[in-house]
Amino acid sequence: MTLQLKDLFRICILSVFVLTCTNTFSQDGKMYSMDAPKEPNAISLNTGGVKDQTAKESWFRQWGDPMARNVSSATLTPFLADSKKANGTSVIVAPGGGFMWLSMGNEGWEVAEALATRGINAFVLKYRLQPTADKLDAFEQQMQQRFAEAANNSSDKKTPAKRPSWDLSNQLTDAEAAYALIESRAKEWNVDMKKLGMMGFSAGAGLTMAVTLQSKKVNLAFIAPIYGGMNAVEVPKNAPPMFVVIATDDFLFGGEFGLIKSWYDAKIPVEFHLYQNGGHGFGLGNPDRTSNKWFDAYIHWLEVNGFLKK
Repeated sequence: MTLQLKDLFRICILSVFVLTCTNTFSQDGKMYSMDAPKEPNAISLNTGGVKDQTAKESWFRQWGDPMARNVSSATLTPFLADSKKANGTSVIVAPGGGFMWLSMGNEGWEVAEALATRGINAFVLKYRLQPTADKLDAFEQQMQQRFAEAANNSSDKKTPAKRPSWDLSNQLTDAEAAYALIESRAKEWNVDMKKLGMMGFSAGAGLTMAVTLQSKKVNLAFIAPIYGGMNAVEVPKNAPPMFVVIATDDFLFGGEFGLIKSWYDAKIPVEFHLYQNGGHGFGLGNPDRTSNKWFDAYIHWLEVNGFLKK
């Protein structure tokens, strides 16, 4: 089984749309260069670099959120729950960004902090990305051009658009290294490996699915692809329970329920939340959207399935 390239293509191209269009919920959608924030707890995964990557890792801020790009050195940042609340349940968090940038605040650190306050250890995975232009203005032009090309390709409904064959071996290696690191320090971090799951957003959801469907080294207890691709997949016999969230006005939905049916047909527990609105990239939530309660539903799902018992 290979990851659905059609879904990955749509994640990347239409995440560009999210970046380049005006955001209803914020004052300024322009990209601003920023200094790399301090990441004092980030642990290098030592998984190598990125082929043909000449630009250094750089950061920009958009809609108030810090974004990383040209990441060529993967790291894992632990957000450990207070020992009084911790129950051993832990989650690897994979931010999104079309495999070309990472929404480290909205889909990484903020989510990890929310998990930690519920007694769940969280580990934010900053995985390696595809190379992009060095200068921010050139990066913006690169994104706009790719979006325009995608729009032109999709305009001819009689001829299907060509899908790029992306190599996710770097990202899979990073996720496997993160899993191995957590396993090696499980006692120190109070991690119950039988209750270690993974949550990913957009492209991070795609990576979560790639790990689930392809990795021979990672054994996840549960997964939560959040507003990721919805196409049908071939489900492994040992696939974990799955919690899925997407909104009807998300470009990745389009009335597709294949992923849910795949899990259902495989007789593996699946919970699916289809929200009336929320768009794409909403993280923990945006004002006045029905999708804003998904995180509470996720915690309830974990509790009902016994993952939060000490």
